[in-house]
Amino acid sequence: MTTLKVGIADYEEMKARTMRIARGEEKPRPDEPKVWFTSTESFAKVLSAGNRELLRIIAEQAPGSVEELSDITGRAKSNLSRTLKTMVGYGLIRMERSGRKLAPKVIHDRVALDLPLTEHHAPLAMAAGGRS
Repeated sequence: MTTLKVGIADYEEMKARTMRIARGEEKPRPDEPKVWFTSTESFAKVLSAGNRELLRIIAEQAPGSVEELSDITGRAKSNLSRTLKTMVGYGLIRMERSGRKLAPKVIHDRVALDLPLTEHHAPLAMAAGGRS
């Protein structure tokens, strides 16, 4: 599998960067994060111990449906569906159709957080001038 590189940036910075990219003023670098969280708290919530355990179960037991995953974990299907939708949104899993059912599949086996400690939002702020 692969490593998903993630970063932290506030909503306004992400929106401004997206607009620069859309206008052709900036080109994303291959080494920069592919997924962005708005805070370290949101990152920690999505990758909580319980959710990492859920990812491990999906990877190891390969449930054939959300219902099967619910049976394995003991979590309510509605709660599980909400969590899986969030994980899909952050690129951690994908849902594969298997007949009439959807089965969760883990995409990455690692997450790397790009978090500058001395420069405020360095990955996005440095890109403000545009890149080729």
